[in-house]
Amino acid sequence: MNEPAALRPGSSGEAVRDLQQRLGALGHDVPRDEFGNFGPATEGALRSFQERRDLQVDGVCGPQTWNALVESGFRLGDRMLYLRRPMLKGDDVAELQGQLNLLGFDAGKEDGIFGPATGRALMEFQRNSGLGVDGILGPDTVGALARIQGPRGGSPAESSVAHVREREELRRGPHGLSGRRIFVAVAPELSALGDRIMRELVDAGALVVLDASGTDDSSLASAANRYDADLFVALRLGATGGCRCSYFASGRFRSEAGFRVATAVSAELAGVLAVEPRVCGSLHTALRETRMAAVLCEPVARDDVVGAGHVVTAGGDVARAVVAGIRRGVEEPDDLS
Repeated sequence: MNEPAALRPGSSGEAVRDLQQRLGALGHDVPRDEFGNFGPATEGALRSFQERRDLQVDGVCGPQTWNALVESGFRLGDRMLYLRRPMLKGDDVAELQGQLNLLGFDAGKEDGIFGPATGRALMEFQRNSGLGVDGILGPDTVGALARIQGPRGGSPAESSVAHVREREELRRGPHGLSGRRIFVAVAPELSALGDRIMRELVDAGALVVLDASGTDDSSLASAANRYDADLFVALRLGATGGCRCSYFASGRFRSEAGFRVATAVSAELAGVLAVEPRVCGSLHTALRETRMAAVLCEPVARDDVVGAGHVVTAGGDVARAVVAGIRRGVEEPDDLS
């Protein structure tokens, strides 16, 4: 089914029924007497789904939420997977990436996007399994994956070849910020803070692109990928209270570089802000679709007028803390596990 127009409380029809069935299949049940009508139970189920997927929790099924619902409905073996443009996305892709990584075939970031790294890992698995090497996940390859189980248990860093590779890259990579390409995206209301962060990074020798356009997260991720950035840092006002620094994590996978930078930025901000920052794994679109290490920093909630005022008045200190965290995350990764 094609992507419907935005669905919200009061909407009705087959598109709402489709939404309710998809939510039900994912464990967010809606009573049958509400089928076809977007009522309170549908809104509650949708909000629960949005929260679980780290989407904007507004109870409205717009394009981003609809795409996430569609992707969430795929299980490994439901369809053929292969490298194409636009790239295939879905939870089945993330499951494939996770299995390949556990088996020692580096599929890279378990982001649910079938890109070149996933295609190479799939072909290497096929080659090692005596299958036809076509880079297509069909029934024979699904069956082979089911027969060859990877290790169970253990932390993500211990069990995934992608984590081992990321950790080694961190250790081998150049120290310091000099020459590193950093893409900074800030919400328009934080543009002054973004300017200060950019100046601090440039003074440290980094090559910086600053985007304060407020464009959608997929467009920001695409711009950072085109820039071939080493690090993506986004700052915006949060939907919930307190300060939160997020990195990409999905199931057993976490971005090691993203985790370390988010942890370091959080520690530095703790000395500046009036609240203790939280470090969180997230499926946020900007973190998922960037090809480099990525961090999303939400220093204060959107509805916290007092906290937002403090961030503005202490903008210089906040900017220096963010850059100090970035520097520490890059230079001292082994101290941030």
